[in-house]
Amino acid sequence: MPDAGAVLAEVYRAEWGRIVATLIRLLGDFDLAEEAAQDAFASAAARWPADGVPQFPRAWIIQTARNRAIDRLRRAKRFDAAVEAFAPSMAARVDLPVYDHAGVPDDRLRLIFTCCHPALAFEAQVALTLRTLCGLDTDEIARAFLVAPATMAQRLVRAKGKIRDAHIPYVEPEASELADRLDAVLTVVYLVFTEGYAATRGEPLVRADLCAEAIRLGRLIRDLMMPAPPSEATGLLALMLLHDSRRRAREDGAGDLVLLDEQDRSLWNRAQIDEALPLVEEALRGQRGPFALQAAIAALHCQAPRAEYTDWVQIARLYGVLLDVQPSPVVALNRAVAIGMAEGPEAALALLDPLERELDDYHLFHAARGEMLRRLSRPSDAARAFERARDLAANAQERRFLNRRVEALRTGVEIEPRRSTTSQEGNA
Repeated sequence: MPDAGAVLAEVYRAEWGRIVATLIRLLGDFDLAEEAAQDAFASAAARWPADGVPQFPRAWIIQTARNRAIDRLRRAKRFDAAVEAFAPSMAARVDLPVYDHAGVPDDRLRLIFTCCHPALAFEAQVALTLRTLCGLDTDEIARAFLVAPATMAQRLVRAKGKIRDAHIPYVEPEASELADRLDAVLTVVYLVFTEGYAATRGEPLVRADLCAEAIRLGRLIRDLMMPAPPSEATGLLALMLLHDSRRRAREDGAGDLVLLDEQDRSLWNRAQIDEALPLVEEALRGQRGPFALQAAIAALHCQAPRAEYTDWVQIARLYGVLLDVQPSPVVALNRAVAIGMAEGPEAALALLDPLERELDDYHLFHAARGEMLRRLSRPSDAARAFERARDLAANAQERRFLNRRVEALRTGVEIEPRRSTTSQEGNA
């Protein structure tokens, strides 16, 4: 007999998005669908160990969730009219939907395209998809948009309300409609990767499962758009491959963060870099969008055999182009850091200080400022900046790294650089 707990965990991990999407399509209400799905999983956790795992676990969850939704509607008298409308269609046995694979051939990617409905504002499309289908928490999504979790929660509520009140259909788009949704879909995939590459909170710095899934989706999107994939689809895949190629070198043997210039570059995944570099060239031959430009920047890092050979002048120029294409305080922050590496920390601080109002709650802003102050031999000011960054950071590895910086500056005893594990250790 299969282990009920293991099966349920796998169904939750692999099928949550499809289950919720099916329920949204049936109920027309995001909140009701999510609550009913959660109730169904709770019921499965209580019943499957005793009754056994059903033959079709996902169908069982959907059927149970529909029944729970009916119960919720019946208990709430103000939804009597909704019960009358929904109950007849929900009473029958669940038949899993049959998808036409001629459009988007992957279940999860198809659902992402479905959720990125152009009737919603771009940010709402992305945030709602990340929350509903990709399993990111509200605070993780809020970090991606540099807003407070409460603000993001309100935006999600408004987006769900618009879908419900405007009766926006939750159906798979036609092939001709995919292009209109592509920018939002690419952004969703990139933010899933970003959360995997630098987790918002907890102990692990990297969530390899999210990185791998985002890269898989990136490959599928590019293949879907063949024979002439948009440059941004190609650029996104290249960008993720290049960042992910450095994953093994980003932690030392104790599991602590290793800075880029201290990483053992022999641990970088050369096969991924070799795959990505021609994609960067291809992306730059098309329209030079944000993902193509970021991929070009990542390529310059990965092409430098040693940290001191990094072409910071060219990286700063590319960030300048990116800032024109996609103006944002985070891009301005990255450009300032690159200029600091190319021209010196004073030049960086002159660009960083005007960004403080917009980025005061962003820990990487204060970390960058602290590093420039440290390089200018202003230990007290640098320590205060690193303390602010540490207090804002939620990831345990980042907090430990920032705390080491603070202690070194307060005591005047420089800490030894953290080094990546050796190639031998990495292969063990």
